[in-house]
Parts: sequence; structure tokens; C-alpha cells
Amino acid sequence: MKLCMIGTGYVGLVSGVCFADLGNEVTCVDKDINKINLLKRGKIPIYEPGLSELVTKNYKNKRLNFSTDLKKSVKESDIIFICVGTPTKKGGSSADLSQIFNVAKEISLSINKFKIIITKSTVPVTTGDEIEKILSKRNNRKKFSVVSNPEFLREGEAIRDFIYPDRVVIGSNNKKAGKILKNLYSPLISKGASYLQTSRRAAELIKYASNAFLATKITFINEIANLCEKTGISVEDISIGMGLDKRIGSRFLRAGPAYGGSCFPKDTKAIISTADKFKTNLSVIKSVIKSNENRSKILLDRIYQILNRKVKNKKITFLGVTFKANTDDMRDSSSLKMIPSLSKKGAIITYYDPTGHKKEFVKLKNVTNKTSIREAVQGADLVIIHTEWNDFKSLNFKNLVKGKKFTIYDMRNIYSSKKISDQGFKYYSVGK
Repeated sequence: MKLCMIGTGYVGLVSGVCFADLGNEVTCVDKDINKINLLKRGKIPIYEPGLSELVTKNYKNKRLNFSTDLKKSVKESDIIFICVGTPTKKGGSSADLSQIFNVAKEISLSINKFKIIITKSTVPVTTGDEIEKILSKRNNRKKFSVVSNPEFLREGEAIRDFIYPDRVVIGSNNKKAGKILKNLYSPLISKGASYLQTSRRAAELIKYASNAFLATKITFINEIANLCEKTGISVEDISIGMGLDKRIGSRFLRAGPAYGGSCFPKDTKAIISTADKFKTNLSVIKSVIKSNENRSKILLDRIYQILNRKVKNKKITFLGVTFKANTDDMRDSSSLKMIPSLSKKGAIITYYDPTGHKKEFVKLKNVTNKTSIREAVQGADLVIIHTEWNDFKSLNFKNLVKGKKFTIYDMRNIYSSKKISDQGFKYYSVGK
């Protein structure tokens, strides 16, 4: 099939490349000419394991193309995926849908035969209705079908999540579109993915409800971790004990920093905004947002306790600063709150992240990026394991130290307290 992916961010690029790898002809479109030129040369604008190799392979095989010409790409395609950003509105909590609607207007000018127009971006309930209205102003409704097909890709695991999804959700009551899309996804369905066809509005809400629930699990176990620290209990025992209940499951029950990234923060806010629009009170999700916003303050206070409230001139090292491992995404990472706060109190901060230097810290006083773990921890008073990169999971701290031994605050519970203490280091973790 001939597919057009509009937007070359995480969703558009990963989905487009994976569809091409399944044998489809895919054109990825973006208005950023520099990004398109880089992609044609095999340069990937995002950090995602395995993506570069797939781009190179499918571009060489001419199943994958990159373009800035949206009109031509739409005309030559059978299925158009809208994969542009839906960030939180500035100064508000609802999703900014300006890019979605602008793209819909452009698509409406290029419908020359029956097209399936798919929102792959995360959008609030009724967005598909609005897209349909925009397209209908210039086109007969028989010439297109607007479908919701939410993505469930985790940053750092996106290719695997696409190839081996738990489910494929198609939001459409159009039988023709449903048949075509089931055929498009048949290679994934044959591998065991559940196929669910619902109404368009239901598909839109499935995505938000899923992310809100996962955010709730993270926030819940973080609050339980606070109680564990006060009662001398290991939160890991609680997580295991809860996770063995099949109704609950073990995933997303790992205590640590606040959730961040491109989805959970904006999607929890957006579903609240949608509920307010329909005069419904989602009190649980409101509490989740509030608790998560307070999470960094709790962890910061623990840092102050570890340092006996003497932060000025203390050398603090952050190992990892992204919101999670296997991504370069800094959006809503708790390090964006912690590092500036510690810097203002006079701490001397170094950080090392496998994805390199971060522009977010450039203007901060006494904050320096290091290019190796060894360099980052030299002379440190406190080393904070902030992100669970594999690079940090089997460190021999004794071999890293020259001179005084530092204190370790393991925010991801990577290590056992006994192992680190036996090496002569002071060790602190979360929820213990």
C-alpha cells in the first residue's frame, strides 16, 4: 500500500519506517527541509535504538522516501497518517491542536480519490469529528474516511512496540476503511496482536485513558515508597507482592522519580481538560497530576537530608538526566527541576548522559557536562543515579574512585544496599 506519514517525530518516523519494512511504499513528510535532507542522508534527528539501521535499509530499497511536498505526497498515497505534535497549550492544560487542523486543511486541497485519513497523533475526543468537518468543506464525504488509530509506542522501545504490539486499535464505523486497515496491519495481527475496531471517539479516549492509568500506577507506587521509607519497609517487596496479582500486574510499579516524557504529563492534563469540557470530574487523575508534580520536591528534600542540609559548594554528579533510559528526551524530566534547584543553592554539578550534552542546562551556573562516567564522578560528594541506563547497572564504584569515597543516591534502585555498603560507600535508595 502507498502510505503518507505527515510529521517525522517519534510517532511518524518510527511508524513510517516500520510500515516500509513490512513492504509498503511510505513517504514521510515534514515542512522542516533540514530534517528531511538529514533523513535522506541517513541522519536520525531522534535517539531511538535500531531506527538508523531500518531507515538506511528501507531508503536504499526505495520503500521509504522523505519529502517536504505534502500535496504531492497526499495525492500519490492511499492512506494518510497525521503524526504531528499535540503539546499542551501555553498557559493552559488542554492539547494544542493547531498543527492537526492546519494539516487537515492542507490535506483537504489534495484529495483526488478515496483516502483514509488517520490521526496517529494523540488527540482529545471529538478531534476526528472536527477533522471531518474541515475535509467536508472542500470534498464529498464519500471520497474520504477519517479514522483514529492511536499509537502505543514507548520511547526507547518504539520499534519493538510497533512490530510486536499488544493491540491495534482502529476507530471507525466505515466498513471499507476497516477492511483496508485490517489488511494493512495483518502482519502484526498474525504475530499475536489483538485487533480492536471501535467507534472513532472510543479509540481517541482509549489512548488517553491508557496513559492516565499508567501514570496513576507510577504515582501510586511512588506514594507507597514514601510510606515505606517512614516504616522501614522495602518498596520492592511491595511491588513484587502486588505485581503477582494478575489483576494488577508488575509493570509500572517501580518507585523512582516523577514520570515525564512526551506523553504522560501532557496526556493526563489533556484528559482532565476534556472532562471539564464535558462537565465531568476526573478526581483520581487530578490527584495523580498533583502528586507527580510534588515528587521532585520530595526527592530533592531527600538529597538535602543526605547532605545534612549543607548543599553550598558540594560536588553533586547526576548519572543520566533524561526522563528514562534509551531516549534523548528531556521533556518533563525530573532533572529539569532538581539540577536548577541545587545550582541555585550553590552546588557544583556535573552530569553524564549517554545521549550527550543538554542545552537545557547551558545557562545554569556551575553545571557541567562530562563525556565519561569516570570523569563525571571524580571528586564528587554525592552521586545520583537518576536514569536507569544499562551503562550504570554494573558499575564498579571502587575502580571509579580516586581519593575520597562519595555517597550514592540510587533513585532507580539499581543496586543492592549490601553490595554497595560492602564496598565502603554510603548508599541511599528509594522506598527503603
